[in-house]
Amino acid sequence: MVFKKENIIEKLLLISALSSALIVFFIIAFMLREGIPALMLGWDFIFGMNWRPSHDQFGIFPIIVSTFIVGGGALAIAASIGIPTAIFLAELSPTWLRNILKPSVEMLVGIPSIILGFFGLMVFVVFIRDSLGGYGECILAGWIILAIMTLPHVVSISEDSIRAVPKGYKEASLALGATHLQTIKKVILPNARFGILASLILGMGNAVGETMAVLMVIGNPEIPWIPTSILEPVRVLTSTIVIEYSYVMWGSMHQHALFAIGVVLFLIVAILNLVTYVAIKGSLGTTTVMKGVIRE
Repeated sequence: MVFKKENIIEKLLLISALSSALIVFFIIAFMLREGIPALMLGWDFIFGMNWRPSHDQFGIFPIIVSTFIVGGGALAIAASIGIPTAIFLAELSPTWLRNILKPSVEMLVGIPSIILGFFGLMVFVVFIRDSLGGYGECILAGWIILAIMTLPHVVSISEDSIRAVPKGYKEASLALGATHLQTIKKVILPNARFGILASLILGMGNAVGETMAVLMVIGNPEIPWIPTSILEPVRVLTSTIVIEYSYVMWGSMHQHALFAIGVVLFLIVAILNLVTYVAIKGSLGTTTVMKGVIRE
């Protein structure tokens, strides 16, 4: 009787595991089926410079470039703040201060993106327009909002990677006469580099895939172009889908092009996730090897 119950539970667990994989498979299959007519345009779709659906022009290259500009800039800001924060929390902060700072940073994850977007629209956009000129809705506003959203991932994963470095490394470095800061720079950070790299790539994936917050602050011009200034409005992959899907004609090439944009976005995020996985594997491998060296 007990054996039968365990057998049923194992099969239910197997079905649950398979259902997750099947959901992903069906989503990919549906996106490909709807996007193939536009993807069949080939280089004209990926590297085309003109996105004018009313003129049957579906080039998304300026949108792809804008997506990477917005995501990359946001990641640079998040990294310049997040990595020093992670170092401080892991190595320098007293326990009582860490117990305040880390939950505060992690609370940013729980704030709905629509609220962050609204905050950015009412604060950062107005500030940029009044102090730097332009429309305010621009790349810089997108950088700031996405950096705020990416920061918890960078801080949390980077701190965990720094803490995962075996204490023996630190103790050996200090025993040889190195200062604490020299140990952080020469021993701890090099051994935590793969985990820190993984946090940055994962943050880039989140920034590229974010929709609502960035939609509200980057301007979204009707005809996208490759920007030459951080004060220019831009259009990214996610915002293009959201803005145009409300009035697209079902079954038209325009609709297929929006699904194809979704496929391109999925591929970008999937590649970034794959690189993150490889980086984490590299981190684990490096730590294991170094542990073996210390034992010897």
